[in-house]
Amino acid sequence: MKIFAVAENYSSHRHEMGVAADRPDTPVIFSKADSALLKDRKPFFPPDDLGRIDYETEVVVRICRLGKSIPERFAHRYYDAVTCGVDFTARDLQARLKAAGQPWELCKGFDGSAAIGEWLPIEEVGDVQDVRFHLDINGRCVQSGHTADMLFSVDALVAYISRYFTLRTGDLLFTGTPAGIGPVHIDDHLDGFIGERKVLSFNVK
Repeated sequence: MKIFAVAENYSSHRHEMGVAADRPDTPVIFSKADSALLKDRKPFFPPDDLGRIDYETEVVVRICRLGKSIPERFAHRYYDAVTCGVDFTARDLQARLKAAGQPWELCKGFDGSAAIGEWLPIEEVGDVQDVRFHLDINGRCVQSGHTADMLFSVDALVAYISRYFTLRTGDLLFTGTPAGIGPVHIDDHLDGFIGERKVLSFNVK
């Protein structure tokens, strides 16, 4: 299983990160180790030595068939379910890596950094580019988004990634976060929603 993610796929998030809000020519893709996967309501344990850990709420897509160099017009055939996920980011470490011009894997791909919830079949969700999602922490909404605001659509991302990597059944795609990221703390409780349906629920320990 491979875990792919896209950075800065919403103009609002690019703005809050101090990046030009214009759409770049190509998506910014990174990956996470399979040990980053956090599911089944298991708690998240922030690494002690990485400083501030931020939540980034995203719609996650599940790949359902083998594909390579997939044309964008056929990309919808290659995923079958979505959920709400959290791309945890070691923000202090990310700043140091960026300053040094180094890759992001250490701040993005550490163990437990890719939380996912219950899968919803595409048939239930409908148009993947018309999905509202949000994250509550301790019962308060802290971040919300709508997939219509993506700079690169799900189909465009699937097509682009498949130019470089063979996609296989069970691979995951984190599709980017909107504005509203922030830190998590010990004893926080996180709930993630697709529309009004809660699909993600876990604690920070």
